[in-house]
Amino acid sequence: MPTESPADVHAPYGPLPEGGTVRPMTRWGTPVMHRPQAQVTAYDDALRELVADMVATMYAADGVGLAACQIGVDQAVFVFDCPDERGERWVGVVCNPTVTLPEGKDRRLEADDEGCLSFPGVFTECARPDVARVEGFGLDGEPVSFEGDGLLARCLQHETDHTYGTVFGDRISAKARKKLGKEQAKVADDFPDTWPAE
Repeated sequence: MPTESPADVHAPYGPLPEGGTVRPMTRWGTPVMHRPQAQVTAYDDALRELVADMVATMYAADGVGLAACQIGVDQAVFVFDCPDERGERWVGVVCNPTVTLPEGKDRRLEADDEGCLSFPGVFTECARPDVARVEGFGLDGEPVSFEGDGLLARCLQHETDHTYGTVFGDRISAKARKKLGKEQAKVADDFPDTWPAE
């Protein structure tokens, strides 16, 4: 878990919940990963417990973001702890996210390596808009909005995609996805079914 003090982290809607249990990572190919997630309707203790487990699992897997479907839960919510272009860390929880991307002359694609904790150990180039804004609701049902560039923009798009049943493998060519699959098969033994849980 990160050791920086809270002063080093941008958490405009409060810190991420702690005390969760690390759960096994759900993999690509599991049905819950490939369908739109159920909207969050109850902002209660059960949601807070789910999000705490997501945070614990994200940190155990050394990730920068995690959606509920990645631990097998059909809920449109994700958590993140991710740096922007300047290396400043942002953390948050977003339920029922919608993403806004630049259009027209403001739209610039950035091709960079991307990976997914649900297809662990491999990365490939994926082009995405270089800035993104995500809006949704926080743990208590309050409206939240996050905007960023660099890795943060990629993370916000990647995690919102998960809530719509899209994995980043859907956004690359069939040839690139086939190559990614072969590379993942080589490292699969490093990521047993229980990973990252003990």
